[in-house]
Amino acid sequence: QGEPIRVLVTGAAGQIAYSLLYSIAKGDVFGKEQPLILVLLDITPMMTVLEGVVMELQDCALPLLREVIPTDKEEVAFKDLDIAILVGSMPRREGMERKDLLKANVKIFKSQGAALDKYAKKTVKVVVVGNPANTNCLIASKSAPSIPKENFSCLTRLDHNRAKSQIALKLGVTANDVKNVIIWGNHSSTQYPDVNHAKVNVKGKEVGVYEAIKDDSWLKGDFILTVQQRGAAVIKARKLSSAMSAAKAICDHVRDIWFGTPAGEFVSMGVISDGNSYGVPEDLLYSFPVVIKDKTWKFVEGLPINDFSREKMDLTAKELTEEKETAVEFLSSA
Repeated sequence: QGEPIRVLVTGAAGQIAYSLLYSIAKGDVFGKEQPLILVLLDITPMMTVLEGVVMELQDCALPLLREVIPTDKEEVAFKDLDIAILVGSMPRREGMERKDLLKANVKIFKSQGAALDKYAKKTVKVVVVGNPANTNCLIASKSAPSIPKENFSCLTRLDHNRAKSQIALKLGVTANDVKNVIIWGNHSSTQYPDVNHAKVNVKGKEVGVYEAIKDDSWLKGDFILTVQQRGAAVIKARKLSSAMSAAKAICDHVRDIWFGTPAGEFVSMGVISDGNSYGVPEDLLYSFPVVIKDKTWKFVEGLPINDFSREKMDLTAKELTEEKETAVEFLSSA
């Protein structure tokens, strides 16, 4: 079985982690042969709750789980990590401006980035889930100068999965029959779910989504809005934010980093925009279509972009640029 890998989950007493930890510990992410050490970080007031989570993980009697380390200390949490899944962030409270939210999170992710830089392996893969995910990820990366920028990504896989499932539901096929949807940009309501390059398997034949659905106004209207607003719709219905689906998306995202993407398929991930060929400004953490091999992602190149897409891609880039500028201001004073 070999050496265990060290996996950190932050916000480990929270509800996303509650759905996520079992999947990781039972081998859904790193494979059924890979032993694990799970490191669980949360804030000091959550330590009692975290003890309960540790008890439950022990009580699952999972063969791959070698050790569980609960902590509220960064120097313990970030030591020698192979992978860091940063779920914890300051949530948006009622009446809170996005600016206030950014300020609180810049502080957290500056500190965690510095801890990664100081204690983690230089090969560590860092996945940021806590919102605003793209900008939090950029701040963490900037605060960890000795770790390659390419090792940082943020989660837009939940949006990607939402887009796939909306297409599948519309056509009465399974989500597995739909591939190569793209989420461009920010994990916010400006994101652009793009199915111009997506394919769907209908009765054994692969066709373009536009051709299969034959309803352009839905694809350019309600479909996009549904994906953009899905998080809010879940909160409205459940009175809590997406947890089960977020955990599943994190598993998909990390497993693809670890094992690569299937041949002929690409996935959406928020990654550093440097060197992209789609006219997205440099130094943004922006969601692109990528393929992954040997734990290394590459942009999917050469996809034609129509005017409709261009406008939507630019709009979300503009929002990310503004967020980044605000965050960088806070960063210098944090």
